Amino acid sequence: MVTSGIACLRLVLFGAPGVGKGTQAVEIRKRSGIVHISTGDMLRAAIREGTPAGLKARAIVEQGGLVPDEIVGDLIEERMDRPDTQAGFLLDGFPRTVRQADRLDTILEGRGQVLDRVINIDVPEEEIVARLTGRRTCGACGKTFHLRFSPPRQGGICDGCGSVLVQRADDTEKAIEQRLGTYAAETAPLLDRYGNAGVLLKVDGTGRPEDVYARIAAALPGLAA
Repeated sequence: MVTSGIACLRLVLFGAPGVGKGTQAVEIRKRSGIVHISTGDMLRAAIREGTPAGLKARAIVEQGGLVPDEIVGDLIEERMDRPDTQAGFLLDGFPRTVRQADRLDTILEGRGQVLDRVINIDVPEEEIVARLTGRRTCGACGKTFHLRFSPPRQGGICDGCGSVLVQRADDTEKAIEQRLGTYAAETAPLLDRYGNAGVLLKVDGTGRPEDVYARIAAALPGLAA
C-alpha cells in the first residue's frame, strides 16, 4: 500500500553494486529533506558511539565476522528511533535479505507506518562490470578515477598527489561476478515481495546521474525535479 501525500516519504533504495545508489541517495536527500540511512555509515557510527547494538557489532567486526541480520535490524531500529526520521527516511543497504525485510515490517508496524516506495535502480550486468572494472583509486590520497568516465591526466597516476593508481580487489571482473551473484540471490525474493505489495518502482539506471534522478522524480509526484 502506498501512503498518500509526499511530505513524509519512507523509501528503500535497491540496486546492485555499481548502479549509482550513493549518487542518487545524495540527490534524493537534498531534494526531499528526508534523512539518508546508509547501513554501512550507520554501522560505523553505532560502533563509534558505543550504542548497545554497536557494541555487539564491534565485537563481531573486530574478529573479522559478518554482522548478522538480528544486529543489523537492531541498528536500524535504534536509528529509526531518532526524531529526524519522523519526517521520512531513505534506507540504503537495508533490507538485503528476507529476514531483514521481515524485521523492517515489524519496525514499521510498531510505528503505524508503511513504505511509500522501494526504488530499484536497474542497470544491465555488462554495464555494471564496465563501470566497476574501470574504477581506479589512489592508494595515497584516496581520490577515485574511472578509465572511461573520468580518467587521470596521466595514465595510472593520481592528478592530485602523483601517486600510483590501483584497482581495488573487489573491482576485478571475477570479484564483481561473485558480488552480483550474491546480490541477485539475496535480492530477487525481495523484489517479488515488494512488487506484489505494489510499492516497487523500477528505474532505468543507465545514462547520466541527473537523468536517472529525473526518472525517479518523475515517478514520485512532489519530489523536486
